[in-house]
Amino acid sequence: MELDLTRFSPAERCTLQLRALYEQAGYRKFRCARFEEYSLYQQNQKFLSDAQVITFTDLDGKLRAIRPDVTLSIAKNAQPAPGECKRYYYTEQVCRPSRESHTFAEISQMGLECIGAVDADRQAEVVRLAVDSLASLGTRTFLEVSHMGYLTGLLDALEVDAAARPRLLELLRDKNAHELRQAALSAGLDEEGADVLCGLLSLHGPFDTALAQARTRCRCQAQSDALDELEALYKDLGTDAATVRLDLSLAGDMEYYNGLVFTGYAAGAARAVLKGGRYDLLARRFTPGACALGFALYLDELERLAPSAGAEPDTWLNIALPKGRLGDKAYGLLAKAGYGCAEDYNETRKLVVENPEAKVRYFLVKPSDVAIYVEHGAADIGIVGKDILAESGADVYELMDTGMGKCRMCVAGPKDFVDDESRALRVATKFVSIAREHYEALGRDIDIIKLNGSIELAPILGLSDVIVDIVETGTTLRENNLAVLEEFMPISARFIANRASYQFKYRQLTELLAKMKEALKV
Repeated sequence: MELDLTRFSPAERCTLQLRALYEQAGYRKFRCARFEEYSLYQQNQKFLSDAQVITFTDLDGKLRAIRPDVTLSIAKNAQPAPGECKRYYYTEQVCRPSRESHTFAEISQMGLECIGAVDADRQAEVVRLAVDSLASLGTRTFLEVSHMGYLTGLLDALEVDAAARPRLLELLRDKNAHELRQAALSAGLDEEGADVLCGLLSLHGPFDTALAQARTRCRCQAQSDALDELEALYKDLGTDAATVRLDLSLAGDMEYYNGLVFTGYAAGAARAVLKGGRYDLLARRFTPGACALGFALYLDELERLAPSAGAEPDTWLNIALPKGRLGDKAYGLLAKAGYGCAEDYNETRKLVVENPEAKVRYFLVKPSDVAIYVEHGAADIGIVGKDILAESGADVYELMDTGMGKCRMCVAGPKDFVDDESRALRVATKFVSIAREHYEALGRDIDIIKLNGSIELAPILGLSDVIVDIVETGTTLRENNLAVLEEFMPISARFIANRASYQFKYRQLTELLAKMKEALKV
């Protein structure tokens, strides 16, 4: 009797199909221990996505941890001999902190690792298996490829200080051109250097086209070497290269990845479903001279795929629009760009209004929810204040600063306030994450008091020493004998996009973005 795969969930079908694929390619299944000694993760924190792990003391008194990562366990145990290449695949669960639930969540992964003598042929094999893994999902997919050598080579050529690099790479990953330029100038680059760095964002598209463009912008041998490696990979992939795109702004963690990096997307999934790359630095902590390459497929994301996801390209753009004054301004801008609706959303109780001709659909949501709708794929794009975006930590692309709703995030308090550094500073705010991050950067110990309104009352009544809040005109502060003590974040409305939507609706999205930029000039 044949096995009817249609009776299984998407993740279950994927697991069965990929196991057969990896076995056929010569990979052996690796079974990880559920628990590892905590020292493994303590000593290799920089290779973890988050340093927080669940620990416990076992019956022998040893401190152990529930596994937060599979790659570390495989790298520790593989120990290939010189010239040997060990190839494994796995199906495992890891336990990591969840930003949404503020607790730990189990994440199901399937992936493979290639450790030891990893040459160009092995590297191409891993990337082909990543392409084939995505193809097995039965929907439209893209694999985006980059190379850390091209990025780090450019940063070296521009003589960017090591301390500034993580922030610059973060802004590149978010495609945040407006803040990237300012950060580059603040890092000591001149105007020309900042332009070169921001130019990485345009090195995106069909593999051969983007590769040729990147050739013209090389500033050092390390960049040329990286492109040579990418060109060889492109040739090795052959017909598989049809679903592979180059994006040289795609940046992994510098302390983890040292070469090829790639990310896979599937139509119908709100987030990336596959991530991988070259991680020689980790492999050599356990086996001197070893190289390593691998990827993980996130099975939980596949469970969210609709049965017909991606069968036909969705040509509509779904826009999360904030209710209120900012939403009116944002809609006015979009209407000026040619994306208005015949129906006035302010005169209807409808929460969804459409323009079939322009193929846009507006969702009217609370301002604080815009980033959530976009991150989770319910909306493709949205316009949201930088304050809400920073507070939520939403994993989205930040494509443009509209300049609307300008104000600033400030520390405010009594006009005669003097900080007593002998004790923790009491800070009242509704922007808990922003306040914490600000004072952590300063190395200042604080006690946060979470409030939802009338923040200015807190220092007046002695509830707090200072407040962290948005200031537009400063009138409320002045009328209550308070003053701005520090400004640390400019606020304005930002145009954001879901990372997967950016891949599958790139033409429509970039066309809308270009028209909005033109409308802003008028």
